[in-house]
Amino acid sequence: MSTGGPVHGSRGVVTPADRLRQMSLPPRAITAAIIGLKSRLQVIGFQRAVNEYRAEPLSAVLPGVALQEMWGLVATVETALLGVSAMVVVTSMLGLSAMILSTLNERRREIAILRSLGARPRTVAGLLVGEATLLTVAGIAIGTTARYAVLMAARPLVDRQFGIDIGLQPPSATDALLLLAILIGGIAAGFLPAYRAYRMSLANGMMVRT
Repeated sequence: MSTGGPVHGSRGVVTPADRLRQMSLPPRAITAAIIGLKSRLQVIGFQRAVNEYRAEPLSAVLPGVALQEMWGLVATVETALLGVSAMVVVTSMLGLSAMILSTLNERRREIAILRSLGARPRTVAGLLVGEATLLTVAGIAIGTTARYAVLMAARPLVDRQFGIDIGLQPPSATDALLLLAILIGGIAAGFLPAYRAYRMSLANGMMVRT
């Protein structure tokens, strides 16, 4: 009974796993090797000896240092993307506030009706803050759903083309803090239209000015 699946070659030839186990496949050349030393003090000297070896074009790389440099580059790109995302969020919050402000003139009759039904100016302002909050929550929900949908759709393609498995994990603590900051920003964006509606309801009272 076979414990592994078939292997597809570059020309579409399928080779069973059992046959591969029976074949002798000696390596033609060694392109990389991992070497461990008993003493850490010998690392620098051994690396220099390998790099200065003239019989073969060899290169010694410290995995820890190379990974640290790579993660440093990735961290720089991540910081830049985070800055761009912050600018997008701020622009969205300003657009949300401007959108609600632009509709206040058309809502004078609604505000007057609410006032005639006994609503206080604070209640009218609270409704606008609640509207901004609901729009922000809806945006967070749609964005999070779209993110996981794109990752799920791209996961098999990336795995097949590059051999990289994209892990689908729930939002981390950092992601939760960022989403909370976006929510607070959306609530804050509703305060300016709410203050304008509060002053408008106090000035107009229950009468609609045309």
